[in-house]
This record gives sequence, structure tokens and C-alpha cells, in this order.
Amino acid sequence: MTPRQRRRLSRAIQYAVLAAVVIVLAVVADWGRIADSFFQLDIAAAMFPAVWTPFWNTIVYTLLAFVFGMVVGVPIALMRVSTFGPYRWFATGYVEIFRGLPALLVLFLVGFGVPQAFPGIQYPGGVYGQVAIGLGLTSSAYIAESVRAGIQAVPRGQIEAARSLGMSHTRTMVTVVLPQALRIVIPPLTNELVMLTKDSSLVFVLGVTTATMELSKFARNELTSEANATPLLVGGLLYLLLTIPLGLLARRLEKRGETR
Repeated sequence: MTPRQRRRLSRAIQYAVLAAVVIVLAVVADWGRIADSFFQLDIAAAMFPAVWTPFWNTIVYTLLAFVFGMVVGVPIALMRVSTFGPYRWFATGYVEIFRGLPALLVLFLVGFGVPQAFPGIQYPGGVYGQVAIGLGLTSSAYIAESVRAGIQAVPRGQIEAARSLGMSHTRTMVTVVLPQALRIVIPPLTNELVMLTKDSSLVFVLGVTTATMELSKFARNELTSEANATPLLVGGLLYLLLTIPLGLLARRLEKRGETR
């Protein structure tokens, strides 16, 4: 057989196996029970319009954490590539700690550990401030590594040209290198935004109220009250309403970057 014929045969076998798996699942599944458990339209309709408050809270939590992560992560990235040793050591330790700790644990420490250690401390915005700091600390570590990679991807000649024009090292990094680095890392930053959208489901650990509840907590409460899994399906679809456009945007930006 020629290589082309082998590829066609291999592809045909893969399609046949996939079709067989789909057919087996379709035959074995109890579609009546699935419909009763996940597709109760009356339960789904009863979630509206109350579900929009958790939906918008999820968006707000995601954006606050992302902004905090950018504000902290970009300076950490600059410290990671600094020629000053203590800056590098601090930035490396920061990244390793907050990239290694689970986001749930960081949220718990921010929400309950810090107030225990510093009685009377108040977060601006209450739960919103706690979420911004808790998720933002974890996000800033990943953002810092992405931005550091972007900085190192900028051609060395750019820095040498700027320095030859009399620019200081700081001005070169801020006005020449950093703008190019941020443009390079737009796709991974978009992926980080998707991850933060899903990590917002951890906010329940802070003990949210009805007004500050996020999407997954609302869906779980509805699941408990209705004794039916339809609210989880609705919550999942609303998450996809946020994450799929962001994923498409990330892939489009990646393709644009490859074209450039």
C-alpha cells in the first residue's frame, strides 16, 4: 500500500471506531431518565431572571481578578528579567508560591487567614475585593510568566537599538520592549481570562450572599431545592456563553500572530 492509501485506511478505521462508540452509547443510554434529570424546561425557566445576578457577578469577579493579576503580574515579570538579583529572587519566589498553591486555598487564606492574622482589616468592596485579591494573586503568577516569555521573545536588537539612542534601561523596557511583549502574549492572556471565569466558581468558600453569589453556587442551590440536575445544565450553558467566545478570540489572535 502506498503512504496515501495507508493514511486513508487509518482515517477510515478511526471514523468507524468513533461511529461504533456513538452507536453503543446511544443504545445503552436511558434517554428517558436523562430527559427527566437534565432537561426539565419548567425548572430551567424558573431560574430566570434570578440567574442573571450570579451570571453578572461571575463576569465581575473574573474581570476584577484579571485586572488585579495584570497590575501585579506585569511588574513581577519585569522583576523576573531584572539584572538586580534581589528583584529576581523575590519575583521567582512569588511566582513559585502562587503558581503552586491551589486557588481555593489562596481564596481561603485571603478571606479567613488574613483577617485572623490582622484583626479589623477591611477589604475594599467586601467580597468583591476578596475575590479580586484571592484569584488575582494566583492569576498574577501565571500572567507574570506569560509576560516574561513575551519579553524574552522580543528580539535583542530592539533593546540594543533603543539603548544606542540614549534610552535608559527602564525607559527601554517600558516604552519599547513591554508593548511588544504584551502584544505577543495576548493569546495566553486570553486563555488566562477563560481560566479565571471557571475559577470564579470557587468564590463559594468566602460565604457569599444572594447578592454576591456566582453562577455555580446558584446552580448548586437550585439543584438542592429542585432535586434535579437541570440547574447544573443551565449553569454550564451560561459558563459556555462566556468561555466559548473567549476561546474563539484566543485562537483568532493566535492565527493573527502567526500570520504576522
